[in-house]
Amino acid sequence: MLTPNLSEFGTILIFVLGAIGFAVIGLFVARILRPNKPNYEKLTTYESGEDPVGNAWGKFNVRFYVVAIIFLLFEVEILYLFPWAIIFGDKELVEGTNWAWAWFAIAEMFIFIVVLALGLAYAWRKGYLDWFKPNMTKTEFKSEIPESAYNHLRD
Repeated sequence: MLTPNLSEFGTILIFVLGAIGFAVIGLFVARILRPNKPNYEKLTTYESGEDPVGNAWGKFNVRFYVVAIIFLLFEVEILYLFPWAIIFGDKELVEGTNWAWAWFAIAEMFIFIVVLALGLAYAWRKGYLDWFKPNMTKTEFKSEIPESAYNHLRD
């Protein structure tokens, strides 16, 4: 009697096919179940909280990118709090811990949060978090696509 024997690549292939199948079936079921009621507002382009004015070659305010980078910086640094909180919140580990080390861990995390707060205060003081609506300027770019191709979007 033969027993089925999969190689490691066969096992990986089964998992990859299962993941692709799961994604395709999920998207298919979502397409069947979701309501389909398109309107003008849903079909318009939406980018960074600003209504699209002009063509795609317009200038964007650099503050979009500065705010995004500051957000990512603080988001990544806040992730360091979770492992610390999980280890520090473990009751069995805390009960057997020398309290001098526990106070050191608390002081260390307090210093970490103070450094984060100083970074936020610096960004706030420099005005990096102030939001100004940019002045839209017309560009001289001429598209090869005729204006009539966009008329159905305006209706």
